[in-house]
Amino acid sequence: MLETTIAAIRPADEAAMAAARELHGRLTKPAGSLGALEELSVRLAGLAGACPPPLPEPAAVAIFAGDHGVHAQGVSPWPQEVTAQMIGNFLAGGAVVNAFARQAGASVTVVDVGVATPLPADPAVVDPAVVDPAVADAAVLDPAVLDPAVPRLVVASVRRGTRDLTVTAALTRDEALAAVQTGIRIADELIDAGAGILLTGDMGIGNTTPAAALIAAFTGVDALDATGRGTGVDDPTYAHKVAVVRAALARHTPDPADPLGVLAAVGGLEHAALAGLILGAAARRTPVLLDGVIAVSAALAAAAFAPDAVGAMVAGHRSAEPGATVALRHLGLDPLIDLGLRLGEGTGALLALPVVTGAVRVLHEVATFDSAGVAEK
Repeated sequence: MLETTIAAIRPADEAAMAAARELHGRLTKPAGSLGALEELSVRLAGLAGACPPPLPEPAAVAIFAGDHGVHAQGVSPWPQEVTAQMIGNFLAGGAVVNAFARQAGASVTVVDVGVATPLPADPAVVDPAVVDPAVADAAVLDPAVLDPAVPRLVVASVRRGTRDLTVTAALTRDEALAAVQTGIRIADELIDAGAGILLTGDMGIGNTTPAAALIAAFTGVDALDATGRGTGVDDPTYAHKVAVVRAALARHTPDPADPLGVLAAVGGLEHAALAGLILGAAARRTPVLLDGVIAVSAALAAAAFAPDAVGAMVAGHRSAEPGATVALRHLGLDPLIDLGLRLGEGTGALLALPVVTGAVRVLHEVATFDSAGVAEK
């Protein structure tokens, strides 16, 4: 599946991009007056191979959840059980991502790709009708997957959390591949259900530590430049976290030319699945709106698998985590908003969604000078 997905990813359509630029020049506005929105709409035309590109709707948020063996190293003050508890909160509609998704009319799909502790058993929270207890190679979504009123759960667990990356590889190559392919499958299912844009989400206590390791591995920066404070650790814990990332990189010396190997050595199951989601979206020429540092660390892996996958990526926001800026710079992506966010879940991507939709709607709905009878300069 991974090989066929990568083979389906193509460069941007230059003719569609040229047509979008030409159309912008005829719309009733000064040339370039919409700034970055104009180039975004041009990129989306290139992705779709059409001018104007389809409106990016409906929107679907995919939240991949997993736990991390490195949590045992004290890199986060939060107990690991919070990952499973937050899944219950997502499904009950009580998290920030749910509030923002309701505002945007976006559906929410939660994917357990590697949670270590049992999920909530309350039938009011987890409806057995929408849970597939199969492993990653047989995950199935409910047919009503895009219903924005009903958060949904897919259980596609590869293993119950990763191993401690300071001691051994976090995952085997087969486990990393299974997680990537889960992400591809989720992308296909959401797009087949009608989604016009995918938004990345994540949940996993301690997951900014493997994200920092991935960013350092793929970009070559020092661990200090890739590592942030996550949920807000104090100075001693932050220094320890940097040392943990540095030690993991020294132990494994991951090769950025082998993205599956990098994900296996120092990644997380949600990072690998997000890389797959991005690749799946790119193969289907569907935009994927990236959230914060977890998403952009996964995007680095996706770009290492298939450089043209960057054409499907839209950077929703600039996370407060320093590694996010490092990763975005490496990918050549400019974030749409910068609000100092560091929550994850998909929250920043959801806030940026109206900007993406507006960029495309301009090409659909704004009159040209000729059609409006407006004189040009």
